[in-house]
Amino acid sequence: MTYTTFTYAVADHIAHIELCRPQALNTMNKEFWDEIPAVFAEIDSDPRVRAVVISSTGRHFTAGLDLNWAGSSLGGHHPDLGRAREKMRRHVKYMQEPFNAVDRCRVPVIAAIHGGCIGGGVDFMTACDIRLASADAFFTIQEVNIAIVADVGTLQRIPYLLPQGLIRELAFTGRRWPAAEALRFGFVNSVHETREATIAAAFAMAREIAAKSPLAIAGIKQVLNAGRDMTIDQGLEYVAVWNAAMLQGDDMKRAVTAQMRKETAAFDDLAA
Repeated sequence: MTYTTFTYAVADHIAHIELCRPQALNTMNKEFWDEIPAVFAEIDSDPRVRAVVISSTGRHFTAGLDLNWAGSSLGGHHPDLGRAREKMRRHVKYMQEPFNAVDRCRVPVIAAIHGGCIGGGVDFMTACDIRLASADAFFTIQEVNIAIVADVGTLQRIPYLLPQGLIRELAFTGRRWPAAEALRFGFVNSVHETREATIAAAFAMAREIAAKSPLAIAGIKQVLNAGRDMTIDQGLEYVAVWNAAMLQGDDMKRAVTAQMRKETAAFDDLAA
């Protein structure tokens, strides 16, 4: 499939999504909301892919929602208020799905962020597994500044990433949150001098992940995601069943043998 809001390529087991509308500050237009679920469906069905890197071009990672599209996307008003509100609910659910697709992706997703990551960009980034940033990066939960409640993922996912007091400050004020502060609170894993250095670091991490057993990596992500909705006892039972089902192939034998011989193990792709 050909995409219009980003470029997409797979090499050496790493998928690279790069936002490519710098002239529009990589704002999220109608095509973006359709194309992100499509590319992650493509990733999930491609057994070659073992990690994903998301980067961007131009001055900012993304300025968030395309307000021109947002203003026209609901179309005419239905004379029945209940039906109009039900349509609005479906529209919000449609806009939640791209970031749900990122969150559910069977492989780790690493974001390399530079410049502004605003509004919907924060929703996007909270759905990723790992975030790296350039020194000039900043984040803004922008929705409060246009008098709406963030509704496509930030407020649901960020409590797993940041302390409650800070979350509430950022959500209530809509202030810019610089990369150095994001690093201090663990929202980003590392900060790099330039956009290019940030992307290089993301690819280095992706290569390290891609060298591991893809079956083990898929299991780690599945267990971590499932554990967000479980008690400790439920999570322990879940991972016990997972390993009982999945530790039947050659990956563990290969990994242990390579460790003992001080070699690098090679693993087969997952089944198509």
